[in-house]
Amino acid sequence: MPSLCRDCFHIADEAMASCARCGRRRIATHPELLTLSVAHVDCDAFYASVEKRDRPELLTRPVIVGGGKRGVVSACCYIARTRGVRSAMPMFKALAACPDAVVIRPDMAKYVYEARRIRALMEALTPLLQPLSIDEAVMDLKGTEALHGAPPAAVLARFAQAVEREIGVTVSVGLAANRLMAKLAAERDKPRGFAMIGAGEAAAWLAPQPVSLLPGIGPAMEKRLAAAGITRLGQLAVLDPKQAALRFGEDGPSLTARARGKDSRAVDPDRETRSVSAETTFNSDLRDPAALERPLWRLCEKLVRRLREKRLAAGGVVLKLKTADFRNRTRHARLPSPTLLPDTLFAAARALLAREADGRTAFRLIGIGAQPLADAADADRGDLADPTAPRRAAGWAAVEALRKRFGEDAIARGRALPTNPAPPKGPAALPPKTR
Repeated sequence: MPSLCRDCFHIADEAMASCARCGRRRIATHPELLTLSVAHVDCDAFYASVEKRDRPELLTRPVIVGGGKRGVVSACCYIARTRGVRSAMPMFKALAACPDAVVIRPDMAKYVYEARRIRALMEALTPLLQPLSIDEAVMDLKGTEALHGAPPAAVLARFAQAVEREIGVTVSVGLAANRLMAKLAAERDKPRGFAMIGAGEAAAWLAPQPVSLLPGIGPAMEKRLAAAGITRLGQLAVLDPKQAALRFGEDGPSLTARARGKDSRAVDPDRETRSVSAETTFNSDLRDPAALERPLWRLCEKLVRRLREKRLAAGGVVLKLKTADFRNRTRHARLPSPTLLPDTLFAAARALLAREADGRTAFRLIGIGAQPLADAADADRGDLADPTAPRRAAGWAAVEALRKRFGEDAIARGRALPTNPAPPKGPAALPPKTR
C-alpha cells in the first residue's frame, strides 16, 4: 500500500509508520494514493488564523472574529470551537459559551488579500480550479503528473506546506475521485488535515454516517427522512430511483446517488456566480416599516456596487429578514427586466417588506440579494414599461462618479438619512447674531 510523507514528500511502495527518509510521522497511506486527483482545499478557521498569525500573543487564546454583541460569529479558532462556539452563532451566545474569548472585528480587506495569495498558489497547480468561497476551492489535478513530476497527492502536500510557510495559515486537504467525497474527506481530520476516500470505499464509508453529513440535507430534510425511518446514509442509498422519486420528489434519485458516494459534477473554472447579496444586523430590533426601509435602501446601493464589480445585473430580488427570535424569512420577486438601479431594486424589495413588516414583529437583520443574475450589458435598456430606465441609469452613474471623487457622503437620498440627525457642531451650531 503506497505511502506519502507529508513533510519531505517521499513516496514509498509500502505502508510506513515513520518516513524512511526524514524520520517524521506525518504519513498518508491509501490504496489509491497515486491515482486520486480531485481535491477539496479548505483553510482552517481562516479569519481567526490570519488574526493569530498577526498577533502571536493570541496563539493559545480563544479567538472569535465577529461584530458586536448584536452580530454573529464570522469565524472562530479551534480553541473557541471546543467551548461550543460555531460560525454564524449569535455573538451573545458565543460569549456566553466562551466568556474569555478575544473578539476581533473582521478585516475583510486583509482576508481577501491573503486569500488571493493562496489562490495564486492553487492556480500554479492546475487550470481546473473552482473557487467556492474566500477560503475554499476544489481542484482537479488529473493529467498534471508530467508537469509537476509527482502524483496529485504529493503536489497537494507541497501546496499545503507552501501555504503554511508563505502565508502563515494552515489548510486541510481532501482527496477523492469526485467533488462530493473530496469535500467530505477534507472535513475528516481538520485542522491541518490530509485525508483520502477512494472510489471503492465511498459507499461503505458513507453507509453508517448520519444523513445530516451529506451536503444538501438540512434540518427540514433530515426530519422528513427521519419520519420515513431513514437516519443513516446506508438506508437512503439502498432505495432505487423510482422509490426515491416517489418518496422524496424529483430530488430523490440524486439524493440516493450521493448517499452512495456518486457525484458527476465536474470542476468548472467558469462556474457562474449564482447570487450576490448584502445584509446588515441592527444595533437594536426594529419593528417600524419606515425604520426598516432606511437600511434597506442603503443595502440596495451596496448591492448595485457589488453587481457592477462582477459585471452582473439583477433579474430578481430576494428579501431576507431575521426576527428577534432568530427565525429567517426569505421572499422573492422577479423583475420585468434586468437592472442595476438601486431605486428599482428598492421598489421591488419594499413591496416584499410591506407584506412582512406589520409593526408587531421585531427584526434583528435585513438583507437583499439579486437572483437570478443577468449580464450587466442587458440592464436598464428601457422599454414601454419603463422608458426612463436609461436616463435614470445615466443619472446613477453620475452619482457614483461624484461619490468616488468626493467620498461616499457627497450625495445621499433623503430616505437614507437618519430621522433624528445629530445637531451640527462648531460655528454652524451657534444661533445667528441679532442686530
